Amino acid sequence: MSANQDDADLLEVRGLTKTFGTLTACDHIDLNVAKGEIHALLGENGAGKSTLVKMLFGTLEPNSGEIFWNGQAVTISNPGFAKKLGIGMVFQHFSLFEALTAAENIALSLDDGSPISTIAAKARALSYSYGLPLDPQSLVGDLSVGERQRIEIIRCLLQTPQLIILDEPTSVLTPQEADKLFETLERLRSEGKSILYISHRLEEVKRICDRATVLRHGKVVGH
Repeated sequence: MSANQDDADLLEVRGLTKTFGTLTACDHIDLNVAKGEIHALLGENGAGKSTLVKMLFGTLEPNSGEIFWNGQAVTISNPGFAKKLGIGMVFQHFSLFEALTAAENIALSLDDGSPISTIAAKARALSYSYGLPLDPQSLVGDLSVGERQRIEIIRCLLQTPQLIILDEPTSVLTPQEADKLFETLERLRSEGKSILYISHRLEEVKRICDRATVLRHGKVVGH
C-alpha cells in the first residue's frame, strides 16, 4: 500500500477473520476509519462487533486479514502495542476497582510514574474541559454507572489516543448523560480525533456519526 501518511485513512482493515472452532465470528471484514470522523459499527448482538474491536485492540488475534495504521501494515499483538499506536478503548463492561479512588484507578493504566496528585490534577482538568466533570478523589464504589464510565473515558483520553473505540457507550447512561457524551465526542472529532462508535441504536448513529459499517452474522452487509 502506498505510504503517504497524510492521505491515508487512520485505520484500515482488510479481510479480517476470526473463528472460534466452527463458529466464524468475523468473516473477511473490510473497514476504514478516516481521520477526524465518528464512524459507527452497527449490528445486533452476535453480529461480530465486539470480536472485531478486540482484534483492533490486541486482546484477540485474527486468523487472517490485515490491519493498516496510517497507511502502514501493523500486527496488534496486545493492548499495550495498540495504546502505543494511538488506539484507546472504552469497554462496555468497566474494569475498575471499587475500593480505589478514580485517580488511583486511572494511575493503574498509566506507565509514566507520575504521583497520584499529578494524575488527579490532570484528570480533573481534562474531565472539566471535555464536559465530563469528575472528582478524582471519589471512591469508585460510591459512583453511579455513568460516573464510572467518565473514569474510563478520562483514563483513555489521558493516553492521548488518535482513535477512540467506544463499545455501546450509552447502554448505561441516562438520556441527559448520553447528550453530554455526544457533545464530548463531537468536540473530539473537531480536534481531529477519530472515533469508532459501536452501537445497535440507529437513532444515535444518525445523530452523531459521519459514516457507518453494518455487520450481520460476522459479515459486512452495508456501509
